[in-house]
Amino acid sequence: MRFFLQYVGCFFAFLSTGFLIASTWTDCWMVNADDSLEVSTKCRGLWWECVTNVFDGIQTCDEYDSIFAEHPVKLVLTRAMMITADILAGLGFLFLVLGLDCVKFLPDEPLIKLRICLVSGVMLLIAGLPGITGSVWYAIDVYVERSSLVFHNVFLGIQYKFGWSCWLGMAGSLGCFLSGALLTCCMYLFRAESHRALNSRSYFSPYASQRPALEDSTLLTP
Repeated sequence: MRFFLQYVGCFFAFLSTGFLIASTWTDCWMVNADDSLEVSTKCRGLWWECVTNVFDGIQTCDEYDSIFAEHPVKLVLTRAMMITADILAGLGFLFLVLGLDCVKFLPDEPLIKLRICLVSGVMLLIAGLPGITGSVWYAIDVYVERSSLVFHNVFLGIQYKFGWSCWLGMAGSLGCFLSGALLTCCMYLFRAESHRALNSRSYFSPYASQRPALEDSTLLTP
């Protein structure tokens, strides 16, 4: 059962890390579709903005100004939170790979490998927090911006939608929470079983049977 949980956690950790990295470095966090003309679709990402022609599929992209230039708070904080989530999720996945029983790393130290899995689970749980915060906050800001235009009867011919990059960020963050919960909660239960197995193994070892005799002999000697 422990091996199955390790592989399930590794699968979700791999997908989650890939989703977070893809969402951070793609350009479709917000989609602006021109309903009046329907000739182009504009996608805004965290780093650049692209316009795609509907008829011929030609895409042109414009990068934002330097990272040291002034940007909206939403953009700067979302970048910081997503990069933090990428780093933590990547490190958590690497630690998890080292902690797998099928990997020949510290083969004679099962408790240490189990602790590595626990550490990777904690890192994945922490990675999911900035990831879901940045994704949901960006999505809420897009919805509020669209609702404010509708409330003030401002028609710009633009419809704001959540892009697939934003959904990837949410999915990757939820996957980090799932894999982290599997690795921390479930592996902690197997930790006690490993302790009992090691204690019973040391008790029934050939050296353990000689210890009482050696102690008796030392007590009998003057």
